[in-house]
Amino acid sequence: MTIKIHSKALNFKLPNQDNKLVELNKIKENVILFFYPKDNTPGCTIEAIGFSKLITEFKKLDCQVFGISKDSVKKHQNFIKKQNLLVDLLSDEESNVCESYGVWIEKSMYGRKYMGIERTTFLINSKKIVINIWPKVKVNNHVEEVIEYAQGCLS
Repeated sequence: MTIKIHSKALNFKLPNQDNKLVELNKIKENVILFFYPKDNTPGCTIEAIGFSKLITEFKKLDCQVFGISKDSVKKHQNFIKKQNLLVDLLSDEESNVCESYGVWIEKSMYGRKYMGIERTTFLINSKKIVINIWPKVKVNNHVEEVIEYAQGCLS
């Protein structure tokens, strides 16, 4: 199932870096979900640091920000500590949420095909309706694009 703009966001329960379960439907605020391939890789680090740098701006818009990857809770703890991240990272080791959000796709590198996460960001309002989707994200200026869009429709 692929999620579309104006559709209801699919509920999920995933552990964060502190092994606390986060359930989408229990969050009262707006939510930004950024799906990314792997902790401590160059693009993912730039993206996570970018969201962390603007966390105060997102909070002013009543937004909670979550990164989601297949990395374990322990890897997320290390990534947050190493990069001084201020966003929660959710662990989807079974890739169920990645699959339901349509970001678990076949990729190819050097002619080799494999399954992986397509870097994608979702903006979900407090009623759990998807307001915008950024597919196939390029990390440069992405976070600025998201905050600008969010400021335009949430403030």
